[in-house]
Amino acid sequence: MSSSDLLSRVEAAKRAVLGQTELLHREFGRAESKWKYDGSRVTAIDVAISEGIFRELAAQFPHDQYFSEELSETGAPLPVTARFSWVLDPIDGTNNFALGFVHCAIALALCENGEPVYGVVYDLSRSKLMHGGPGFGMFDGDRPARVSTAALTKETLIGFHSPFEKSLLPMASGVLGQFKIRGLGSATLHLAYVAAGLLDGCVDFNVKIWDLAAAIPLVRAAGGEVHFLNGEQLPLRVFDLKMKRIVYVAGSAVMCARLRELMKI
Repeated sequence: MSSSDLLSRVEAAKRAVLGQTELLHREFGRAESKWKYDGSRVTAIDVAISEGIFRELAAQFPHDQYFSEELSETGAPLPVTARFSWVLDPIDGTNNFALGFVHCAIALALCENGEPVYGVVYDLSRSKLMHGGPGFGMFDGDRPARVSTAALTKETLIGFHSPFEKSLLPMASGVLGQFKIRGLGSATLHLAYVAAGLLDGCVDFNVKIWDLAAAIPLVRAAGGEVHFLNGEQLPLRVFDLKMKRIVYVAGSAVMCARLRELMKI
């Protein structure tokens, strides 16, 4: 396929996400919650955004594959077979969204041969679209952005979620004792804020690929790195709702090296 095939998808992705932002804002803090088999929260707005975005994209690109945390019809792993596929988290930070905390986002990734090549993240808290990918640059709204390369000090800000598995707490302790910590309740925003230079780095122990897919190309486009610490996750070969939790660090090359050192990885 020519570059026009990629460019047309990039523009369609931005339009599709922006088309759902009015619904996201209108139902913020109001949507009724339900609980899924894994104990995570879901609202009707998660489903509506998934359906709306994929309906619009599929009308233009019917041969692409579409994967969402909320729309899979089977619990079985789904193989990634198309050249272009899409990975969507319709509301990353559903707990925040339902309870009225502003840190939540729509996160849509365009993948080529299983590799995220462009990400679109709508940040409700700032009413801002973050988007980009390698070769395109990274944009925080209209502002070109880069990963922070500031010297690491005790004032360095790290996005951080505590480990779900308590056996991983020793890995976390070194980071907690070294830097200032921010826990926003949205893994997508942690990683996207690294790309935008708002956070210096981030660490997470609990995420799935749909939490990260849209923000990974943002970080890469902004000159940063994402290191998976419990097994390589990309290129995506299957979409599996029951996948194991991912442990990763992100930031500049210097930041990633320091985080791995502190975590003894």
